Amino acid sequence: MDAVTRMAIDGQQAFAIISTTLWVMLRIGAMLMAMPMIGTRAVPARVRVMLAVALSVALAPVLPVLPAVPLFDGLSSTTVLTVLREVAVGVSIGFLLRLIFEAGAMAGEMIAQSTGLAFAQMADPMRGGSSGVIGQWFYLMFGLLFFTSNGHLALISLLVDSYKALPIGTALPDPHALAALAPTLAVQIFRGAMSLALPLVVAMLAINLAFGVLARAAPALNPMQLGLPVALLLGLVLLTLLAGEMGPPVQRLFDTAFDAARQVTM
Repeated sequence: MDAVTRMAIDGQQAFAIISTTLWVMLRIGAMLMAMPMIGTRAVPARVRVMLAVALSVALAPVLPVLPAVPLFDGLSSTTVLTVLREVAVGVSIGFLLRLIFEAGAMAGEMIAQSTGLAFAQMADPMRGGSSGVIGQWFYLMFGLLFFTSNGHLALISLLVDSYKALPIGTALPDPHALAALAPTLAVQIFRGAMSLALPLVVAMLAINLAFGVLARAAPALNPMQLGLPVALLLGLVLLTLLAGEMGPPVQRLFDTAFDAARQVTM
């Protein structure tokens, strides 16, 4: 084999490797752009691109063989539809996980309303705009629990399973099944947010009722002046106690998100 032929074969192999990596990178990159924590404004786009390239290079050798979909031989309708399908699958996986984090932020907003911390607003680099500090605290707590419980490894395993169940170039799942999944997932998200916020909300309601009864029974003591500082202090104490018990309910919410993502991609 002469040098020219060897160079041609090496060039074809290089283009095949690049094409495979780019096809795999579509789904992974779309997921990283839509998922919480990594897909937020706090993480630069360059870091997300580097992470998508690293995961694509690592996962490409263990994934099923790609179909014969040309990527460098001109733009065709098949190529465009395949790209759109890959982006849709990746965004769906990341968006389902983002919904779980928004359930934590919702629980934080409900707790802030009951403890008198709703006025504490600041810029939120994770979600964009401004939000309450308690909601941001819950969002960061969900992120810490996600990584400490090896949620990132479970997410990579889910990606590999999605390529096996829904290879590149195949049709998307039935949209009617996905539409039936949405109400059930929404109910589970609201239920999870309420289960996290309900203990503190009930406790703060009891405290406010106690100060209301005291104000009616002994108005000369003017207990309402002590209501806000006492409620704020007790709310922070209860929030500290809640932080140690958040693991199991948050893990159930993560399991719900992963189960929903498997139903979307399988």
